[in-house]
Amino acid sequence: MKNKVYLVGAGPGDTGLLTLKGKACIEKADVIVYDYLAADELLKHAREDAELIYAGKQGGDHTLTQTQINNLLVEKAKQGHIVTRLKGGDPFIFGRGGEEIEALIDENLEFEVVPGVTSAIAAPAYAGIPLTHRKYTSTVTFITGHEDPTKEDSSINWKALAAMNGTLVFLMGVRNLPNIVAQLQKNGMNPATPAALVRWGTTTRQQAVTGTLSTITENVTAAGLKPPCIIIVGDVVSLREKMKWFEHRPLLGKKVVVTRARAQASDMILQLTELGADCLEYPVIKIIPPEDFSSLDAAIDNLAAYDWIIFTSVNGVEFFFKRLSELGKDARALGNLRTACIGPVTSERLKSYGINTDILPESFRAESIIEAFKNETVAGKRVLLPRAAEARPILPEELSKRGAKIDEIPTYHTISDTENVDQLIRQLEQGEIDLITFTSSSTVTNFKKLIPKDRFDVLMKNVTIASIGPITSETAEKNGFNVHIEAKSYTIDGLCEAIVKFYLNKQ
Repeated sequence: MKNKVYLVGAGPGDTGLLTLKGKACIEKADVIVYDYLAADELLKHAREDAELIYAGKQGGDHTLTQTQINNLLVEKAKQGHIVTRLKGGDPFIFGRGGEEIEALIDENLEFEVVPGVTSAIAAPAYAGIPLTHRKYTSTVTFITGHEDPTKEDSSINWKALAAMNGTLVFLMGVRNLPNIVAQLQKNGMNPATPAALVRWGTTTRQQAVTGTLSTITENVTAAGLKPPCIIIVGDVVSLREKMKWFEHRPLLGKKVVVTRARAQASDMILQLTELGADCLEYPVIKIIPPEDFSSLDAAIDNLAAYDWIIFTSVNGVEFFFKRLSELGKDARALGNLRTACIGPVTSERLKSYGINTDILPESFRAESIIEAFKNETVAGKRVLLPRAAEARPILPEELSKRGAKIDEIPTYHTISDTENVDQLIRQLEQGEIDLITFTSSSTVTNFKKLIPKDRFDVLMKNVTIASIGPITSETAEKNGFNVHIEAKSYTIDGLCEAIVKFYLNKQ
C-alpha cells in the first residue's frame, strides 16, 4: 500500500457529503495535501501523526502552483508514503485532477481516484434548483467560469450554449458574470431567462441570488456576492421559490461559539449545524484524568463497603469506568450498590455499561438529587461520589447533614483551554459572532479569563448568550454576561431547543 496517491473529492462543503471511501483515504494517509475548498472539519479524520500540507488556491492567490503541487505529490509518494490529495468537489470537474494523475503516471507511481460530490450538482440542489426536470429540460452543461468569454480564441461555443435550451452551470465564474451574461444574450438567449448564483453552497454560509439574464448582474452586485459561487442559467431556476429547503433552517448563517470541551462538543455541533448554524469550536475547557489515582483506586478496591454511588455527569461515568477497567474490573463490581444520576444523558451513559440508575431526579442539577433522596434513608450509609475535582460542594454537604458518609473522589479535572484565543478575539472585534453557548459554570469562568478585562463590555455588546441552566446562568451573570437564553431542560437538546425558540420569536 506504500507509494500510492489517492485523489479524493472532498465534496462541496457539507462534510456529510464526503464519501465513505474518501473518509477511509483520509484516515490511512501519511500525508494529506488539501485545497482551500476542502473543509477543515474533514481533516479531523486524519491520523495524529499525518503530515498536513495546505495547497489552496483562492481568488488567484496560489499557495503552491499546479506544477509545485504535482511535484509535491510525486516527491511524497517516492518517499514511501500513502498520500491523499484532498480536493474540493470532484477531482475531475475543473479540479485539475487529470494533470496531477499525468504527473504520477510519468513517474510510474500508483494512484486511485475517489470521486466526490461536485458543487455543480450539490449547490443547486441545496438551493432548491433541480438541474433537470422533464417539464423544463433534459440536458445540463457544465462550463468553466474562469475562461474570459471575450477572448478571441475561446474554447466555449457560446452560440451553441445559447441555442440548446438546457440548463447551464458555470463553476468559478462570479468575476466573469457580466461577460457570461453578455455573451449568452449576444448569441441569442432570451434576456428573460431565469438565472441564479449560489455562494458557499451546502454550507451554513450558503447565499442565493436569483434574477434573469438582464437583471442578475445588478442583483448580485447589490447582494455583495463574492466567490466561491455557482452560476445556474435556465428555466429550472424558476422552481427555486417553491423548492428551496435548506435556507428555511431556523439558525441558518448564525455564527455560534461552542465552548464545550472538544471531546464532548460533537453532539452539540451536529445539532446546531443541522439547524443551520455555523459553529465555531472554541473549547475553553479540557477534561483530563487526575494526576494521582490513589484515592479512586482505593475506592474501587473497596466498592463492597459502599451503599450508593452517585454520578453527576457523563465525564464522571466515563472516567470511573475507564479506571475500573484498567484495574481489571467491570460492572459486576458494582453489583451491591444502588445508583443515582443527574440528568438523562448521564443515566444513559451509565446504562451503556449495563447498569440502570435507581434515582433520576426530574431536574438536572445537584439540588434536585438531594430532593430525590428525601424518601431514602441515608443516615449511616456510605456514598461514593466520583466527580470533577472542581465541582460545587452543595451535594456532599447536604447529604452529610442527613447523616450520610460521603467519599468525594476526584475522578477528573476541568482545566482551561486557551487554543485559538487570538482568533476568537478577532472575530468578536469584527462582529462576526452572533451567539456564545455555555454548558457549565466552568465554561463561563474559563471563557471570561480569555477576554481582556478592559474590552469585555465592548466585545460582548452585541453577542447573544445562551446558558444550559440556572446554575450556569447565575455564574454567567456574576461574571458580567447578560444571559438572553436559558434552557428549560438542562441538556444539550434543551439548550438547542431554547436557542431555536429565541431566534424564531425574533423573526
